Amino acid sequence: MRLVTFSDVKGMRVGVHDVASATVVDLAAGTRLPREMTAFVALGKRGLQRARRAVKSGEGRIPFAGVKLHAPFPRPAKNILCVGKNYHDHAREFHNSGFDASAGKDAIPEVPIMFTKWPNSVIGPGAAIPSANDYTDSTDYEGELTVVIGEGGRNIARKDAYDHVYGYTIVNDATARTLQNRHKQWFLGKSLDGYCPMGPCIVTADEIKARDVGKMRLVTRVNGEVRQDALVNQLIFDIPTLIEVLSRGMTLEPGDLIATGTCAGVGIGFNPPKFLKPGDVVAITIDPIGTLENPVS
Repeated sequence: MRLVTFSDVKGMRVGVHDVASATVVDLAAGTRLPREMTAFVALGKRGLQRARRAVKSGEGRIPFAGVKLHAPFPRPAKNILCVGKNYHDHAREFHNSGFDASAGKDAIPEVPIMFTKWPNSVIGPGAAIPSANDYTDSTDYEGELTVVIGEGGRNIARKDAYDHVYGYTIVNDATARTLQNRHKQWFLGKSLDGYCPMGPCIVTADEIKARDVGKMRLVTRVNGEVRQDALVNQLIFDIPTLIEVLSRGMTLEPGDLIATGTCAGVGIGFNPPKFLKPGDVVAITIDPIGTLENPVS
């Protein structure tokens, strides 16, 4: 299923985007299902079963063209967990860019590099990335496959990791590069208001088998020009490894988000760098999730 957070005159709530009929099934219509995504994900398989029944019933359908999409998690309960330098080509690209504060060390990390993005940074599909918030004029884009945790846990073994994956969405890990470099720790440069576009939906894990995750292709376009193009199987540390490492000392919970890293082709990989500017449009496509598109203001 394609789960979305949407709004109309009745407010914001959770639904299922039925592409075939160009409708959204309002899961709050005639049911007691939560109107908020984190609470819905926490229901696990029971929530998905009830959602499937709602889709089959045909009740609560709204024309897709008549609703506004938001980030699946408009206000995540916690920071988004992020992985730095997790594609071989991007790790070298970043290492050679002059913006890597760890320059002088190996380009390819030996263990996952983790950081987080502030919940205030999240915006939805179509919302403008407010580049004026970056007072250093060095805003960059990073298309990333993002994992949604379903069943939580601690000390999750790598072999069991996919049992804890609820689904997948897309994040643009927008970054103020000068701030990222200046402050060494990446949190400030990654967490400006509006610097985490997310969406357009969550595709549930039953739609994407574990063996097929690596076959998904990430393509980022800026003003129609292809900048990033890579298969997910090019990750240095794959999804099971990330879940195992993260859960070793901390408990993962339903609705937690793991942005798995970006591939080569970001703005700082060019000479001179191609930073985003007002009027640009960034579109990140990962099928079957779809396209996350945002203008820059």
